[in-house]
Amino acid sequence: MFILEENKMTEIQYQRILKVRKEYDVLVAGAGPAGICAAVAAAREDVTVALIERYGVLGGNLTVGFVGPILGIVGSGTMRDELVQLLGVPENDMLGWKGKKHDVEQAKIALEELVDQESNIDVYLQSMVSDVIMEQERIRGLVISGNEEPYILGGKIVIDATGDANVCVHAGCEIEKGREDGLMQPVSLEFTVDGVDEKKGVICVGDIDPVKLDGIRFLDYCKQCADQGLLPKTLAAVRLHPTVYSGERQVNTTQENGVDVTKTEQIFRADVALRKQIRTLVQFFRNHLPGYENCKCIASGDTTGIRESRRVIGDYVITAEELAAGKRFKDAIVHKAEFIVDIHNPSGAGQAEETIQYCKPYDLPYRCFIPKGIANLYTAGRCISGTHRAHASYRVMSICMAMGEAVGVAAALCAKKNCDTRKLQISELQETLCRKGIDLFSA
Repeated sequence: MFILEENKMTEIQYQRILKVRKEYDVLVAGAGPAGICAAVAAAREDVTVALIERYGVLGGNLTVGFVGPILGIVGSGTMRDELVQLLGVPENDMLGWKGKKHDVEQAKIALEELVDQESNIDVYLQSMVSDVIMEQERIRGLVISGNEEPYILGGKIVIDATGDANVCVHAGCEIEKGREDGLMQPVSLEFTVDGVDEKKGVICVGDIDPVKLDGIRFLDYCKQCADQGLLPKTLAAVRLHPTVYSGERQVNTTQENGVDVTKTEQIFRADVALRKQIRTLVQFFRNHLPGYENCKCIASGDTTGIRESRRVIGDYVITAEELAAGKRFKDAIVHKAEFIVDIHNPSGAGQAEETIQYCKPYDLPYRCFIPKGIANLYTAGRCISGTHRAHASYRVMSICMAMGEAVGVAAALCAKKNCDTRKLQISELQETLCRKGIDLFSA
């Protein structure tokens, strides 16, 4: 059935029969830092896993997103420790003082080999979750669209690690976006320049860095340049990280405000603007930064860098005040997570708040990962249940890795017990994580 309005098609209802390709114990949507850890952790608990990824390579922000260094910290023993070793950046720290951007090309094969070691994981690349099959309050299967006719993957437990909560949206979960006025943190495209003279070329890890250039705080110098029209004002916070290779800098500076990536029509224009900013920044570096006179852009992200989109409302909504206080929870499954409340300004340059909120090492409770109203669904990554300000701390990759591992183990336990997420004994999950060497309870 279709509906016409002034000879324009406005609504269509159609039916088709989709084949169920295969049934799994655990379905993981999204193969970024959270999704990879979720899939591998579940597989290591001897269940069958499907890992579904919309791009043609694994890694998400570790690869196509071109994000680095890997920031944030969590308690010892998580897969975060395993991945920074695997990617050759074991010294990466919370804020990037010692951190270096990993080699993205090496990461692509290293992450695929990590997943490929688990014979009970099937990987579906260039495949998107386009809908869900619901049976009352349970997701019975995911509709997959890719390079062939749509089909269904069935699963006992589903993990939404898409970052944008795409599975949760199709399942009808309660969603929030942005702060009270609806604005979200700006999108970016990180890029790498080479040809930097290491004896002269400044390193600036972010908005809290006091590093100076010719006696002036570097970030103040950049703001002065923006005020003089030498830089666009939204690009005044120039962040320059080292990489694993001498003479390179990872640049996290481009910024386009007012973009909602859940609205597809906004993405292309944002990408065009960001890529033009790369050209502007490289020219600024050559003309105004000692040691950067011969620099050139050698690589950039393959997809829009998204800091914030949807947040799923779960059984518990964690707040930034709890993170700042280092709150402990009886049902903790991520322990000693730590990063600043890093809110990039949705309507200007630099930080959104005049004073950056530091956090004490905090817990993330099991209830934050369970969307309200759904019996067999977990979230992992930046879309978990928290406020706009809390999200600005736990969204970084180290913490997302620990989230993914924890819910991956939880999903495997639920699948083996044929129980819903709310029926799982938290103590059993915690004991299983501790047996893997994960610290959940230290002071």
